[in-house]
Amino acid sequence: MGEPPDFADATERARTHAPFLANALERLPELGEALAAGRIEEALVQARAAGEGASDLAAALRRERLALALALAIGDLAGALPLARVVAELSAFADRALDAAIADAIRRRAPDAEPAGFAAIALGKLGAEELNYSSDIDPILLYDPERLPRRERDEPGEAAQRVARGVVETLSRVDGEGYVFRVDLRLRPASEVSPPALPFEAAITHYESSALAWERAAFIRARAAAGDVAAGEAFLKAIRPFVWRRSLDFGAIDEIGRLTLRIRDAYAGGQALGPGFDLKRGRGGIREVEFFAQIHQLIHGGRNPELRVRGTRAALDALAAAGIVPAEDAYLLGESYDRLRTIEHRLQMVADQQTHSLPNDPASLDGVARLDGLADGAALLAELGEITEAVGSRFDALIAAYGGAAPAAVRTPSAADPLAERAAGWTGDRFRALRSASAREALARVLPALLDSLRRAPDPASAVVRWEALLGALPGAINLFRLLEARPALRALLVRILAHAPTLADQLTRRIGLLDALIDRSAFELPGSVASIAARLAPGDPDADYQQVLDNARREVGERRFALGAQLVEGSSDALAVAGALSRIAEAAIEVLGSAAVAEFERVHGRVPDGRLAMIGLGRLGGGALTHFSDLDVVFLFSGEHSAESDGERPLGATLYFNRLAQRVIAALSVPTAAGALYEVDARLRPSGAHGPIAVGFASFEAYQREQAWTWEHMALTRARPVFGDEADRAAIAAIIAEVLHQPRDPGKLRADVLAMRAEMAAHKPPRGALDAKLMRGGLVDLEFLVHYLQLRDRIGFSPDLGAASDALVGAGLLPVEVRGAHDLMTRMLVAGRLFAPDGGYPPEASRELLAKAAGCVDWQSLLDAFAAAREAVAAAWAQVFGEELERR
Repeated sequence: MGEPPDFADATERARTHAPFLANALERLPELGEALAAGRIEEALVQARAAGEGASDLAAALRRERLALALALAIGDLAGALPLARVVAELSAFADRALDAAIADAIRRRAPDAEPAGFAAIALGKLGAEELNYSSDIDPILLYDPERLPRRERDEPGEAAQRVARGVVETLSRVDGEGYVFRVDLRLRPASEVSPPALPFEAAITHYESSALAWERAAFIRARAAAGDVAAGEAFLKAIRPFVWRRSLDFGAIDEIGRLTLRIRDAYAGGQALGPGFDLKRGRGGIREVEFFAQIHQLIHGGRNPELRVRGTRAALDALAAAGIVPAEDAYLLGESYDRLRTIEHRLQMVADQQTHSLPNDPASLDGVARLDGLADGAALLAELGEITEAVGSRFDALIAAYGGAAPAAVRTPSAADPLAERAAGWTGDRFRALRSASAREALARVLPALLDSLRRAPDPASAVVRWEALLGALPGAINLFRLLEARPALRALLVRILAHAPTLADQLTRRIGLLDALIDRSAFELPGSVASIAARLAPGDPDADYQQVLDNARREVGERRFALGAQLVEGSSDALAVAGALSRIAEAAIEVLGSAAVAEFERVHGRVPDGRLAMIGLGRLGGGALTHFSDLDVVFLFSGEHSAESDGERPLGATLYFNRLAQRVIAALSVPTAAGALYEVDARLRPSGAHGPIAVGFASFEAYQREQAWTWEHMALTRARPVFGDEADRAAIAAIIAEVLHQPRDPGKLRADVLAMRAEMAAHKPPRGALDAKLMRGGLVDLEFLVHYLQLRDRIGFSPDLGAASDALVGAGLLPVEVRGAHDLMTRMLVAGRLFAPDGGYPPEASRELLAKAAGCVDWQSLLDAFAAAREAVAAAWAQVFGEELERR
């Protein structure tokens, strides 16, 4: 008999060591009382009902998720709920949420229809019903064009994509109550080019003809989870021969062995046991237990149906029962898996983040250990050391036993030339791009110079790992090797990108052609005006079709954004200038793709008399200072009369016409094609928010802003400017914005609204790391709130450019002069940090001087000092303006 559940101790540990759970206990006091009293089943019933009475489905699901996470966490920490119960409850909730979101999305367009013909196939941990506390969910969304309910005039494909977007929006949108689930649709067939939802038949054709080995492994755990479950199960039955092949498939071993090697190399920083160890991807971690089971299932499951189970523990038990795996190994791996998953849950309980890595900070590591009931971080590491060695050694032996290349636990090259020894392994079967004799010959020619460049890199280890990831992604590499041989400067720049800028390196692995843009030195010049950029984005052929326009714009935008990133790596351009250039590129893309979408739409639906589409840019787009990963915040408007109708072959009323056209423009800017992806478009700042129509008329927009808009919406309007439309419409929009912003306000109410909004934001969107110049208190968000408050209160300094607005307020004596410098420093930090330190924390040591230089500082310590001084300047201005101290973190 184990120890009885201790709910009081569990609650205390949660309050002390898990801010997310502590906050949930404060928000849900009645649930907390039931848990503290040990009434766990009552608490779970209460949690499942937490969404009752909510205003909409998304709100109901968010509330249920929070309550369920709290109840399960306390029950888990108290020892009352085993891991199997916890993951089953989380998975059941995800199924309910997916099912409800699908039904809701269908009924938005077909209110009286019975949801059918649309299914979610769950993969990964949801498919296995082993969901984490903070897991993504990885569904594949499929539909039957004949059975999906839709309006008569809707095309089946268009209706299905609308349902898919509705599901993602319902589950993923974040508000003050959190979110339901992050939804990852990238496991669908050909995700780079395919729409979010696919017809059943198209998916079956893919899996029968062109699927990859990893997709077979993924479908071991596939399950029809929501929507039209019967149709989903029929689909899984149809592709069963693809997953479960009767012939023994030893090729799967080598494929998964290579995948493991790539994972271990790509996450080299999390391989060594200690702070920062990656419980999921590290040697002997969660993924290797899962792969151990799946390899055996792929080999033997075609002939033994008893092995076709989804759960990892169930698979290990079935393998032991079949005599394929020794019972003691299956038991050890199963117990190790459960313990690793439990510790992973502890990590995720702390802040409700999808993390798998132990904290680097000793105090945080101690906190995770104590949340688990251990003495300290050292005790946790000691336990993990035994577990991971037992798992890792068995997995390595499995790969070697079947003739695969067993990945080494830790690479220890010879002291004479470790890099050359590592490079010797590049020319085996590891990389597809190096399997031909001509490719190996081309590598041999450039190899001495390449190795010399890698040795000279400020962070050689990172550069080598990313170089190998690049090789692994290439179908062929002969041209690359010859290019690097012929262009020593480009070779050196490539190595610096690999060493310093992981996000740019990742882009190269997806599209090596981006490197071609750097051959010409003009790539290191800032782009010109919006008009000149737009001229380059448009295809030269006047007869180019719509798809060619999309592809050309994606190629050109991708190359120009990549080149601007390279300028930051080289230190050849000011980060503020790069931010402005990124904004001009985005505005040019809006112009070219928006115009193309309008023309394509008019071809079918004609034009609305005197009606035109226009777009307002807000946020960083409106302010003309984007980062490499900024969304495009936009509002769609249209001119003309609501009662008008288009004059094409398929006429539409004006409101429907422009809303569909706006959706087409969003797709043009955001849907990936074979030439790559562009931007995430966020249109939620429109009147009535995400649930209102995407496009509204000028008069409706003006009336809403004058009569119904919240203070935060007028704050957003201070950074608004027209970015698409003819000159007359742009002028009309600018006039509306100016009139709304200049209207008188109650200073007391304005102050109260601004302070309440900032407090709410601080509570629910904390900084990601110590260098998060945006969200740290005293950072750019606080500066924006200050500026917008003063603009609205005193009705001066209205400029979408935050720097120009700050100048005006400084000139009026409303802000101290130090604030302007703080703005420039922190904007530079934000722009450069997105490349060198994308998690908002300190970058690797070798990249710190580069970040300091990009921010305009002489060295790393100067940057830290300047950042502290900038935050102090903003805090002082905050105290001066609002009469209260800024809470500091």
